[in-house]
Amino acid sequence: MAKKGSKSRATAKGSKSRGDLALRELLRVPGGKPVDLAAYDARETPAGPRDKQTGLASMTDLATPLADLQERLWAASTAGDRRRILLVLQGMDTSGKGGTVKHVIGLFNPSGCRIQAFKAPTPKELEHPFLWRVKRALPNAGELGIFDRSHYEDVLIARVRELVEHAEIERRYDEINRFEKSLADDGVTVIKCFLHISYDEQRDRLLKRLDRPDKHWKFNVSDIDERALWPAYQRAYEIALERCSASHAPWYVIPADRKWYRNWAVSRLLLEHLSELDPRYPEADFDVSEARKRLLER
Repeated sequence: MAKKGSKSRATAKGSKSRGDLALRELLRVPGGKPVDLAAYDARETPAGPRDKQTGLASMTDLATPLADLQERLWAASTAGDRRRILLVLQGMDTSGKGGTVKHVIGLFNPSGCRIQAFKAPTPKELEHPFLWRVKRALPNAGELGIFDRSHYEDVLIARVRELVEHAEIERRYDEINRFEKSLADDGVTVIKCFLHISYDEQRDRLLKRLDRPDKHWKFNVSDIDERALWPAYQRAYEIALERCSASHAPWYVIPADRKWYRNWAVSRLLLEHLSELDPRYPEADFDVSEARKRLLER
């Protein structure tokens, strides 16, 4: 993604057009390097459709290949293929985690999806290590798992609100990295998306919730106070992106001020990863000709 006022990465690549580059090349966070979220434009459209109408049409075009790849992934699991997808969605309030689930996962067969929204830990969950509840929600072979918030809450809000000692936060980064490496080794493709929304856009979305009685249930007065902690949350995200973006479990910064682009970008990332997996339908373990013959005789 480009810094404000600079050329987009797609343009910087020279001869390649917006549609030629893999989106993950443009949005991936390089691990181990300092991250400055202020340098990322939350309204940018670094690749793909440039406007809402085109973006919505592109989403429709993605539906068929995504559904096909999902079916193939599920079918392959019936023959012992353990591969599966885990999509992690993180972002500030109103960044669109729920909206992404609604619009993106709606392109898939729900029977092959496992969605988990992580709220504040329950008393029972607090009795266990922080990854305990996460491990219980992981997708099975052939499934697409979606985390609305995730184990990263334990190094984000826990850091900002000082819910645990600093030394424990530092330990958790390493534990998360080991955990995600174990997932990758077990056939899980981990796709972590930070839905990057701007401070002004969040205010506008909160105001719209106040303007609509049918959205009042989504508004919490504490959201106003949380905005005072915006710089602390941005810093917490920067540290998490820097410390926990690896080749086997990269972070992607998704410009999220434009909802249509956010939805397209996440869908496109899923398509790229599923296409790379290239799951295959298992071959028949029976005599197809004989089965056809028997059916025709009955």
